[in-house]
Amino acid sequence: MANPRIPYRFSTSNPKLPPLDGKTILVHLVVNVEHWVFENPMPRTIITPPHGKETVPDVPNFSWADYGMRAGMPRILELFEGLPASASLNAGVIDAYPQAADAMLKAGWEFIGHGMHQKATNHVEGGEAGLIAACLDKIEGFTGARPRGWLSPGLRETVDTPDLLKAAGLDYVCDWVVDDVPSYMTTKHGPLVAMPYNLDVNDSIIYAVERHATGEMLNRVRHTLECFEEEAGHNVRIFAIGLHPHLIGVPHRIHELRGMLDLLRASSNVAFVNGSTICDWFTAHQNPGA
Repeated sequence: MANPRIPYRFSTSNPKLPPLDGKTILVHLVVNVEHWVFENPMPRTIITPPHGKETVPDVPNFSWADYGMRAGMPRILELFEGLPASASLNAGVIDAYPQAADAMLKAGWEFIGHGMHQKATNHVEGGEAGLIAACLDKIEGFTGARPRGWLSPGLRETVDTPDLLKAAGLDYVCDWVVDDVPSYMTTKHGPLVAMPYNLDVNDSIIYAVERHATGEMLNRVRHTLECFEEEAGHNVRIFAIGLHPHLIGVPHRIHELRGMLDLLRASSNVAFVNGSTICDWFTAHQNPGA
């Protein structure tokens, strides 16, 4: 089998799912809220150092992300007022950026586990199972509710990650970007829901990796919505949109986020939902053997 966790089939062969409250395009706004540790090499860079020699502390690249938490987050929170959304949260944000953590909690966002800090080795330091538990404990201690979902930093996993996530009591994971509807994953401890996420309509890919000009993300949202409007007559579509405060929250791009929301709100087929709502809807209407 090509995929060791999710059996292969055409998306058009998936069992038909009913609309959610009459809506066939379920928009999942996922804001990746990260703690880049000042004393460590930065997980991504916008500016290279003179003569190519990396330095720690990396002030300009740390500041790039720190700006997002100071100036980008308030802009996103204002635009999302009244909308359900999910915060893919490095648990370290709770201590490093307490005002942001409080604001997301007050806004009613769902908190999804996203490691402790944003770094490539995040999922194995000190033992992966222990790290997952520590992240979930910290978020639960802050919000009063244990997270149900997980998004690994950089979507990077070990071969054991889905088993460990299921053993930790999680219901869904966003790392497996394989379809526009949820799928059941096999684990040693029972089925785990693979939640649709998005790499192509994701500000990190568009602006930090592919380095497109401003306007590209809004363009992709428009075209994706047009495609989903056609396909949703055959089956429901999940439209996950990945966002980062230091990328979409900057002054020359925040109008794009406003434009995306206007486009989506104008569609009579769209409902804004968080991850747990999608997970509950999916598991209520499709069993793992379907």
